[in-house]
Amino acid sequence: MNENPSTELLADLCTIAGRTAPRREEVRVWSMSGVERLTFPDGSTVVYKYAKRPFDSEDQALRLARTHGIPVPRLHASARIDGWLGMLLDDLGTPVREADDLDGAVAAVLLHRTRSAAALPMLDGERLRTLPSRALDHLGRLREADRWEDTGDIEQALDQIARAAATRAEGATLAPFGWVHSEFHPTSLHIGRYGWRLLDFARAFTGPGLLDLASWHGTLDAPDPVRLRVFIESYVTEGGTPDALTERGGLAAERWALGWHRMWAIEWFMEQSIRWINDPITDHTYIKVVRRHLTDVLRLLEV
Repeated sequence: MNENPSTELLADLCTIAGRTAPRREEVRVWSMSGVERLTFPDGSTVVYKYAKRPFDSEDQALRLARTHGIPVPRLHASARIDGWLGMLLDDLGTPVREADDLDGAVAAVLLHRTRSAAALPMLDGERLRTLPSRALDHLGRLREADRWEDTGDIEQALDQIARAAATRAEGATLAPFGWVHSEFHPTSLHIGRYGWRLLDFARAFTGPGLLDLASWHGTLDAPDPVRLRVFIESYVTEGGTPDALTERGGLAAERWALGWHRMWAIEWFMEQSIRWINDPITDHTYIKVVRRHLTDVLRLLEV
């Protein structure tokens, strides 16, 4: 299997689109995906995005989003080789400005009003409740591989969250429940001369829309429930369902959203560590991030 068949994918895409070989310019590249700007001999440009499993269904999500009226870049062609997806997309150019909280609220309202698609993975209350148990399963497999040793604190925290998960997951299907972007950040909202477009649908799913709102301000800084509360209120003001402010799982909406978003991220980081990236060299970094998020989850979900 080719470790990174981006050149072969691009050749297939150019054949599908009837284009000649372009000049390639890297925009952002990492081990599991890459984004390039392509310039063809006639001067036209497109964005070339490629990614490996589990990010290999974004073309389907983009087609669904466009069909449902969500503003997304136009998909010109897509192809797959050995578990890798390649796509040619509209080149939206340089944003005229960065997206702000009002932009995020408006975009989230439109997204969450969209009828959910059956093809998207489901994260309902039962699935949410099992996240800490799934993370414990990942930890078990890591230890079987003689990795993630001296992580008894992580096991203890996950077990503590798992015992409270049934109660704290209550209200998962309260509105807004439906289409969730899952990578909803200002960098995923392109503000151009002719409007805005949502990018990066590789992990879209059906689930609690509050997880999108909780992700908007990122995870590098400590979670700020007051700041998220203001953002949810702005979301409601812009037309989002007032139920977004409803308590769930015995918690204020903002604490519930931030706590479960961090738990969702923890399970994903641990699955990456054992399954998708599976590189012991990255263990120290992942363990550090998981510990930080677990501290937040314990506090936010009050377990």
